Amino acid sequence: MSTGLLHERAHLSSNKKSMERRKLLRASLLSFKTPFCFLREVDKCCCVLYQPDDHGLIGDVPVLRVTRQGPEAVHFVDSPLDVGQEVQLKVDWERRFDHMQQHTGQHLVTALADTMFGYKTTSWELGRQRSTIELDTPSVKPAQLQALEEAVNEKIRAHVPVTVQLLAIDDPAVEKVRSRGLPEDHAGPIRIIDIEGIDANMCCGTHVSNLSHLQVIKLLGTEKGKKNKTNLIFLAGNRVLKYAEKSFSTERSLVSLLKTGPDEHVEAVDKLQKSVKLLQKTNLSLLRDMAVLIAQNFMSNLQRGNFFSLHKKEGDNEFMNIIANEINTEETLVFLTVGEEKGPGLFLLAGPSEQVTPMGPRVLDLLQGKGAGKNGRFQGKANSLARRGEMEALLQQLCSHHTTEEE
Repeated sequence: MSTGLLHERAHLSSNKKSMERRKLLRASLLSFKTPFCFLREVDKCCCVLYQPDDHGLIGDVPVLRVTRQGPEAVHFVDSPLDVGQEVQLKVDWERRFDHMQQHTGQHLVTALADTMFGYKTTSWELGRQRSTIELDTPSVKPAQLQALEEAVNEKIRAHVPVTVQLLAIDDPAVEKVRSRGLPEDHAGPIRIIDIEGIDANMCCGTHVSNLSHLQVIKLLGTEKGKKNKTNLIFLAGNRVLKYAEKSFSTERSLVSLLKTGPDEHVEAVDKLQKSVKLLQKTNLSLLRDMAVLIAQNFMSNLQRGNFFSLHKKEGDNEFMNIIANEINTEETLVFLTVGEEKGPGLFLLAGPSEQVTPMGPRVLDLLQGKGAGKNGRFQGKANSLARRGEMEALLQQLCSHHTTEEE
């Protein structure tokens, strides 16, 4: 990555007419500082590739991320750039505009939640699919959530302007705006985002120039947050459209799978879950009975020897332990596995401690597993049962050698 000071040749305003111009801009790289990232002063409000989290291109070189350090924006790129080279900058506009919609949407929701209910915003998170506002209240009632959603969308329909002001840090007007404080490394004028008649807030982010550009805001619901906090989940703009499209696609798939209309989906899934639980309970009971019968069948064989091995695709730890418990493992070495024959699974090695203790690590090695043991039992998870046959052969050989010594 390469680093240099970027000189811009044009100032781009935030109104809608300059939208296309914001996507492309020519600039010169004046100097480099460290390999693989470059810096420029953050001296304009709506510059190409200035905003943290922007993506785009410098010439043909992708910008991987942008972060802020004091008055500078640090751009991380995946290959060096030549000093003095004139380049064309291109912002990932879809990503930028999405962030603008979510960010201005957050300002609007935050302002009205405070005005209508006195709920202060303590933090917010811009997520990849949905965003969250942390409100300083233990809960938000459903009626309040509905009223808030109606209010924010009414403001969007009212075509309210959003403007940017730059104020000196000692300007008396600074005291009248909403703020959670300035960062320690702040330098230069104070940037205010003003939603006319609704909110004025310190912010260095990119925003739409009119609330109508938000299109719509959907408050999806709330979740319990930190102590005495509530997380409000929301979507703004194009994300609402994508959410509706995805929801409709999911709905159509469920109609096909469940053979019922959307209104009956919850009831149909509830019935399926109850049926599955009943089947699982029946299956477990049968597996337990099968485990007992397998062990009894082995013990009733007078020619059984001192080694028992079994692999079964279906089963769990309880299945294996039932078999081990039914067999006299003080005299018999038992090697059990469950799962796909050449895939991941579970294993149990049980028997005399003098045999189990040294062979446990060998099981882990051959089955690429993790496990532990004590008192004559060693069990765990196997990443691959492909070499189970080799392990069985080693254990068979160990038992045969032990029998020969006893004779």
